[in-house]
Amino acid sequence: MNKAEIVEKVAKDTGITKVAALAAVESVLESITKALKKGDSVSFVGFGTFKTTSRKARTATRLRPAICCNTP
Repeated sequence: MNKAEIVEKVAKDTGITKVAALAAVESVLESITKALKKGDSVSFVGFGTFKTTSRKARTATRLRPAICCNTP
């Protein structure tokens, strides 16, 4: 399911226009994004929890040309 399908489903289920549903979906996604950027976790009971974590950089090798580089 992609964003357009979610907007269509929200519009159909709530009886609002697709424009209003799009605004609502974008608002929710923006709020989740802002919370994750601040380092907060976002949880939906019965669905799941979203959170960011920091990982050590690792060394990767490109084959052509043979170069080693760190990936975040």
